[in-house]
Amino acid sequence: MTPNSSVEIRDANLPGDLEFIRTLWTDYLTWGNDSMQQLYGVHPHNPKEAVEQDIKMIDKFLPPHGRLLLAFIDKKVCGIGCLKSINEETGEIKRMYVDPSFRKIGAGRAILHSLLSAAKESGYKKVRLDSPKFMEAAHSLYRSFGFKDISAYPEVEIPEAFRQYLLFMELDLT
Repeated sequence: MTPNSSVEIRDANLPGDLEFIRTLWTDYLTWGNDSMQQLYGVHPHNPKEAVEQDIKMIDKFLPPHGRLLLAFIDKKVCGIGCLKSINEETGEIKRMYVDPSFRKIGAGRAILHSLLSAAKESGYKKVRLDSPKFMEAAHSLYRSFGFKDISAYPEVEIPEAFRQYLLFMELDLT
């Protein structure tokens, strides 16, 4: 799977890219939260509070065990993807999001390709993720890379009450 060559992926530069990160994470969590409310009648979190909590712990998304990537098209930021460690052998993809105005042109594929390369560089043998069930386009993308559905894994950050609304996936990198 080769990513779209017009999409530039690079590591986030901190603190310079913090506003891009904050905006994309807030947009992603707001969209997800609003959709969960509309579809399932649940309100998993306060997006702004969740983003500020992640900003405080942003180091978990940085090398050597994590990665925080930004995607650009024509020098405009269009997406984000993060990798963090679950344990020595397993990484977790978090907060992967493409701005709706940039979808269907390969940005998500490019981000995922780069995150999986970063996971291999970090020595992970597996990568896991969780994704709300309504994000069917994302699930198709993950499956196209070989991800398989699994049960909720012990390290998942999602509270038990909301797990029924999510899909859990894993990719063997070996």
